[in-house]
Amino acid sequence: MSSATPTSGTSPVRRLSLTGVLRLRRPSEIWFKPALSSVAAVAPPNLLLLALGRLDLAMYTMAGSLCALYAHNRPYAARARTLAWVVLGMIGGLAVALVTASLTRDAVVLVTVGALLAAVQKALCDATRVGPPGNVVLTFISSAALFVPQSLGQIPGHLALAAAAGVWAWLVGMAPAPVRPHGPERRATAQALNAAAAYAAAHGTGADEDHAPARAAGYAAVQAAWPTLLALPTTGARAATRHALERLVVRAEVALAAPADTDPERLRAWAHALRGAGRIPRTGDAPADTDELLGVDAELAARPVPLWRRVGPLAPIAARTALGCALAGYASLALGIGRPYWALVTAAALYQANLTLTWSRAVQRVVGNLAGVLLFAAIAPLAHLGQALLVLCCLALNFGAEALITRNYWLGSVCVTPMALLVTEFAGYQATGDLMTERAVDTVVGALVGFLAAAVVVTNRRAGNRVEQAVTAADRARERAARLLAEPAPAPGALEAARRGLAVALTDLRATADGAAGEWWGRALPQERVVLAERSGHRTLAEAVRRQAVRPDRGAGTRTEDVRP
Repeated sequence: MSSATPTSGTSPVRRLSLTGVLRLRRPSEIWFKPALSSVAAVAPPNLLLLALGRLDLAMYTMAGSLCALYAHNRPYAARARTLAWVVLGMIGGLAVALVTASLTRDAVVLVTVGALLAAVQKALCDATRVGPPGNVVLTFISSAALFVPQSLGQIPGHLALAAAAGVWAWLVGMAPAPVRPHGPERRATAQALNAAAAYAAAHGTGADEDHAPARAAGYAAVQAAWPTLLALPTTGARAATRHALERLVVRAEVALAAPADTDPERLRAWAHALRGAGRIPRTGDAPADTDELLGVDAELAARPVPLWRRVGPLAPIAARTALGCALAGYASLALGIGRPYWALVTAAALYQANLTLTWSRAVQRVVGNLAGVLLFAAIAPLAHLGQALLVLCCLALNFGAEALITRNYWLGSVCVTPMALLVTEFAGYQATGDLMTERAVDTVVGALVGFLAAAVVVTNRRAGNRVEQAVTAADRARERAARLLAEPAPAPGALEAARRGLAVALTDLRATADGAAGEWWGRALPQERVVLAERSGHRTLAEAVRRQAVRPDRGAGTRTEDVRP
């Protein structure tokens, strides 16, 4: 983790950097799953409409089909619930848009409603951590529907099409469950082990500050794995699998706290053993396992944070989304563009955790969309040869978008843009040059107006207060762990629970500090307190690991539990 947090006094110009914004990353481990799911969910409804000669209705079926993009990282029981809520949320936003479109054709009113919907979708998706792709797909559908002429009598039929496609998307999302019922939780555990191994391997090769990104990535992977595992049943046949995976994630936590005592190759071997459907590796002796699971039980006993408390801190981002989307749409209307929802969606796609990340997304969006407009010029002549080719081109671009977007957002946008332009032609072919011009102008307008609204009009001045609160929470968690360390015989599982609570507090502190460092115009951040809290907290973590005498090199290598998926 970084030992210093930049202050808000850093020059904004200095933060408007292009370094690394367009750099390609390694593809996601499961990049092909959302890509294939998207095609499987979109193709049957579109081909059916093609056969019936009603491609003009494809927008409504795509509203439901695109729900298949969500929840690929969640266990199947949790995925079933999440996908159901996504489908309901998609239909709800579509219903509001269609009713509004049937009641008024005033473009200003339509843009305003679209901006408010975008803000609600952004806040709820961020608060519930639904994503990727988060709010962008929901906003794209609801914003586009606002500008499609409607009558009240047509709305039930259009919503029924979306609901039917949504049910199909739910089935597509759940289809892998019989084949690999434990796939998502095994992948999440393997990622935590690999991230911890990377930090343990780097530790000792330089100053501790040099390995801050690796340590932060390790803790982020561990904290991402826990919600996945805690979503699994606590009783029944799947409980044994869950407990075996929990022990491995605890080992990853221990490795991050005591990297010098860790064998990175063992962690990697455990992660490798989780691929496929083989047995889950054993981790150590029974007493250690008992303490670890008591610590996990303590986390389970904690009451979940209510939704309204999770939405509260997102108020600045929601306000940025509402205002930025509205201004972008109004600017597009002022320029006489026929599809202001393109500018609105561009603005909605920009807003990230802070302004620095929002700037990066703005650059990626503009580059990807403009490159996508050029790709559309190359594809359009082929797509215009027949409606079947139009549908097939859209499916190919759909697959490409999901396959490439994990490399970098701009690369996925290169496919998303021509796909969106081709979808507008389902109801009839349009002039290619006009579509290209309108999309390019709306992209630039949406990105520029949306970013300026976030940077100048709506600022997040509470970021510093949240850093103070995160430091206080980390200090309290450290003091609790230190008190238990001072006891000769703490209650069973108490020290483990305190250690895990401290790890969570330090992860939250780093995320909060990084987020606040990317904001402008706020007061100076408490750099020294953040540094001291992190250093003392990690020392206490290491001491707790030593006290429990839990070492990643205990046990018998890569022995496996007799647990089958």
